[in-house]
Amino acid sequence: MNELMVIKIGGTEGVNFDLLCKEVADYVKSGQQIVVVHGGSNDANLLGEALNYPPKFLTSPDGYTSRYTDARTLEIFSMAVNGKVNTLLVSKFQQAGVNAFGLCGLDGRLLLAQRKKALQGVENGKRKIIRDDFSGKIEQVNAGILRWLLAQEMVPVIAPIAVSHAGDALNVDADRVAAMVAVALQADKLLLFTAVKGLYQNFPDESTWIPRLKISDLESAMQFSQGRMKKKVLGAQEALASGVKEVAIADGRVENPIAHALSGQATWIGG
Repeated sequence: MNELMVIKIGGTEGVNFDLLCKEVADYVKSGQQIVVVHGGSNDANLLGEALNYPPKFLTSPDGYTSRYTDARTLEIFSMAVNGKVNTLLVSKFQQAGVNAFGLCGLDGRLLLAQRKKALQGVENGKRKIIRDDFSGKIEQVNAGILRWLLAQEMVPVIAPIAVSHAGDALNVDADRVAAMVAVALQADKLLLFTAVKGLYQNFPDESTWIPRLKISDLESAMQFSQGRMKKKVLGAQEALASGVKEVAIADGRVENPIAHALSGQATWIGG
C-alpha cells in the first residue's frame, strides 16, 4: 500500500495551485492517499484591503509572526480562506478528475483548538498584550472523519479554521494544522509547499539553500529562519516529534512540484 502523505498548499503569493492540484490528482489516481491542508494568507490580505480593513500582523517576543484576528478580521479570513480558496481548490481537483471534499475545522469538530487568552506582540521595541484575538492552538484532530473520506476515495481539503471548546471559529496556523493532521493520521510524509525552494541559512541568498536537516538541527534552524518560515520549522518539529517520518519544505512554483520535492529538490527534515 502506498504511503499516506499530507500536503500543505501555501497561500502565499507565487504558489501555483494549478500545478499542485494536477499533480495531487495524478498521484491519487495511481492509488496514493493524500490529505490536503491549505493556507490563504494572500487572498485574505487582498480581501481585507478591498473591504477597507487591511490586515495587521503581530510579531511575538520569540520572533513568530501571526495575523491579528479580531472579530471582523475573522469574518474576512473565513470568507477568503474557507469561502474562496477552499472552494477553488476543490473545483480544481474535480476538474482534474478526482473527488475532493472541502471542509474546515468547524465541520464535524474536525480541528478542536484552545483559544489563546492573550497574545504578546512587540511594537517599536515595546511589548503589547492583545486579548480580543480569535486565534487558537490545535489540541485535537478528528482523524475518523479524514479516514472515512479517504476510504471513500475522496481527497480531504482542509481550510485552517478550527472550533474552540465554546464553539467559536478560530484562525489557526495552516502549517501547524498540517503537522497535527499528519500526526493524527500517522502520515509517512508531510510536504509544506511555499514560494521558495526550501529553507535558507541566509534568506534570500539561494546559495545558502539547505537540502537536508537532522532533527537535532531544528533548534538552530529556528534561530536563522525568518518570518513565516519559523512556523514551518515549528510545524516540522512538532510533526517529527510525534511520529511523522519525514517533512519537506518545498517549492510550490515549479512543474511537478511533488516529484520535484521527492527527488531531493526541497529541504528534507528527519528520515
